[in-house]
Amino acid sequence: MSVAPQLEHQEPSPLASARLQRKLTVEEAARRAGLSYEQIEWLEEGRVYRFPSADDALVAVVLYATALGIDQDEARSLARLPVQPRPDRYPRTRIISVAAGIVLLAALAVTLLGGFGANAKKNDGETTALPPTWKLSVDVLNGGGDIYYTRALASKIGGLGYKIKRVTKAERFDYPNTAVYFEPGGDAYGNRLARQLGVQAKPLPGGSNPRRLVVIAGPPRIG
Repeated sequence: MSVAPQLEHQEPSPLASARLQRKLTVEEAARRAGLSYEQIEWLEEGRVYRFPSADDALVAVVLYATALGIDQDEARSLARLPVQPRPDRYPRTRIISVAAGIVLLAALAVTLLGGFGANAKKNDGETTALPPTWKLSVDVLNGGGDIYYTRALASKIGGLGYKIKRVTKAERFDYPNTAVYFEPGGDAYGNRLARQLGVQAKPLPGGSNPRRLVVIAGPPRIG
């Protein structure tokens, strides 16, 4: 299966826009947040699968948003939620507002990571004989035209312990559904990941590495 080598160009992400509004460079934002230059880039580009774990990515989002001074109203705007009328500002309500903003930022981070169906711990009894997920490599391809959904899906898979080798475009963008593809001999591995994501597993026509999986992201799932 051949794919184009480069990722598509995208407009600035919500976090990048928030940084630019404050006239901060990536280096300045990284110093404020106590994160590395690369970590800021990963967050702004939606490449949260580059973090060691989903928890690390969530913590980085909260640190970055806090360093930028994003409040509740701006957090709701970034999450594309309606901004509520501002109540009278008293110290107690201000504290509640900040706490609510942090919760919304966490919700935004979860949105970036994606919620893709089945619980990863489901059917553990059926997979105990299989090798650990970190011994398997996964290519995640954008087959539905939505690179943000594809990156979120890659982050979800990375959070399950799989090695993400590539996140790039598929040959076409008309795949109707997300699916896991496996090479000959890899049906058990493909079926396990498919169950974890709540999607179908399908065989590839060829290949010689049963521990290599390919996930093609279709259109985002609603509901």
